[in-house]
Amino acid sequence: MRIEVRPTTPIEGQKPGTSGLRKKTRVFMERNYLENFIQATFDAIGGASGKRFVVGGDGRYFNKDAIQIILKMAAANGAAHVTVGQGGILSTPAASHLIRLGKADGGFILSASHNPGGIDEDFGVKYNGQNGGPAPEGLTAKIFDATLNIKELKIVESPDLDLEALGEQSLGAMSVNVVDPVHSYQELMETLFDFDAIRAMFASGFTMRFDAMHAVTGPYGHAILEGALGAPKGTVVNGVPLEDFGKGHPDPNPIWAKDLMDLMMSGDAPDIGAASDGDGDRNMIVGKGAYVTPSDSLAVLAANAHLAPAYAKGLAGIARSMPTSGASDRVAEKLGVGSYETPTGWKFFGNLLDSGKVTLCGEESAGTGSDHVREKDGLWAILLWLNILAVRKQTVKEIVMDHWQTFGRDYYSRYDFEAVASDRADALMGTLRAKLPDLAGQSVNGMIVKSADDFSYNDPVDGSVSRNQGVRISFETGARAVFRLSGTGTEGATLRLYLEQYSGSDGAIDLDPQVALENVRNAAFDLSDMQSMIGRIEPDVIT
Repeated sequence: MRIEVRPTTPIEGQKPGTSGLRKKTRVFMERNYLENFIQATFDAIGGASGKRFVVGGDGRYFNKDAIQIILKMAAANGAAHVTVGQGGILSTPAASHLIRLGKADGGFILSASHNPGGIDEDFGVKYNGQNGGPAPEGLTAKIFDATLNIKELKIVESPDLDLEALGEQSLGAMSVNVVDPVHSYQELMETLFDFDAIRAMFASGFTMRFDAMHAVTGPYGHAILEGALGAPKGTVVNGVPLEDFGKGHPDPNPIWAKDLMDLMMSGDAPDIGAASDGDGDRNMIVGKGAYVTPSDSLAVLAANAHLAPAYAKGLAGIARSMPTSGASDRVAEKLGVGSYETPTGWKFFGNLLDSGKVTLCGEESAGTGSDHVREKDGLWAILLWLNILAVRKQTVKEIVMDHWQTFGRDYYSRYDFEAVASDRADALMGTLRAKLPDLAGQSVNGMIVKSADDFSYNDPVDGSVSRNQGVRISFETGARAVFRLSGTGTEGATLRLYLEQYSGSDGAIDLDPQVALENVRNAAFDLSDMQSMIGRIEPDVIT
């Protein structure tokens, strides 16, 4: 085995976003593109010599090739040990757990999350630190700086390793352990939830449909739901991970999981429907005739978490991303625990979790998790729902309705305007920001603006400040509109508009969300002058 020191030059556009670096697959396949980013990461963390890493991905196209490259570069940079999921498969929460369990120095997760896969679709890579969570902004800034100054990279010349063979292998002086991707994760879940109660619920005739969307959670669903918990065979559908996700879009929402939604709204609906995304960190929950928004799901889970063994002693606090509805804040207030509002991006929850300030976290984009790992965790959220259902012995719809009757309802919706010309999207946000100082007190579409700002986050643990995290406009009616540019797309800009209208427990809690949100939606369109700024007000996706 020979170490090749390969001269290279900086490649434009390698700045990590909220969840690492995402580009089209063919871009990652270009000479030195992936290699530059990996070498820059090693350089940014002070080198790989003697360190231990975890590597895995969601099985999308180029996943296996990328892992082989990372292994060879880790060996060339002096790493001591790497743990890899069998076949290159490892869900994002399972990777986080393995980093923590094995006290690794960090890990590389190969995924573009909920984005489509294939040679003409999307790929991504992100680095997670010692705590198992996504690299904080300080580290991603160092990685980006390293990509701008890179001059050489190191990689060994060696045949590919057999990633299907479980057990230890060697790559020069570096040891590589190929592990069952499910085993350790399942053991962790068994310590958190009452598997006996859930197993008894399935044995009593409880029915479920879990759509793995041909993504990474298929093997996890088969092993845990159909295996350990005794759900009938066929409960898990689309359970084989495919490089192109079966030509589907592995995003668990009512648009892309349409088959599941159609089933759950029909007379043949099982008791609960659930889905997860490409890398297994997101979830969707649907009851018979009842879709549960991610914001409501976080609030319901927080209010009922004490019914699961791991959370029986209560919660330390609850955190949510800024665009997520305030439903969980009301739960935190009733429980007498802290509530925290962070920028979008799971990395912002890391300090709160590590310091013990919060136990549960959630994002409106279908990510929910707890302090058991440092990533959002789709299957964890689904198992917590199952645990709650097993104890309360009510339907999903009954539990949600009871929650609204207790806390009131936050009507909520997100509008995604995809592939917007970047200059137009930037102009809309710039114009909107310029209006902020004078908005309070103004009447827009018959609604009085209560406050308006560009969200800035002061981390209560390390004192770091993150600015320009999205424009917030609150109204005296209890409504809110948030404008934000997303960092998860791979072409153009994705403009997101988040709409919220609170109705107290003594108000109307059974309206169609789009009807309840009509006034704040029209006010948001007027304030942003969206039609003239980007040329449309019809979103590509409404969730």
